[in-house]
Amino acid sequence: MLSQRAAVVFLLATLVGIGAAVLSCLAGNAWPLAVSVGSGASAMAVVFFNQIID
Repeated sequence: MLSQRAAVVFLLATLVGIGAAVLSCLAGNAWPLAVSVGSGASAMAVVFFNQIID
């Protein structure tokens, strides 16, 4: 099971990744590129939220 902190970090990272993918797709990029952008943003969001949530 995940701790409450880890669950919040992963939830926020997932929301950031989905948002980045949707915005990238709406900007006219192909969906494979949008998924790549979303997964990259999600990975960076995990690092960011892991550092700021204490």
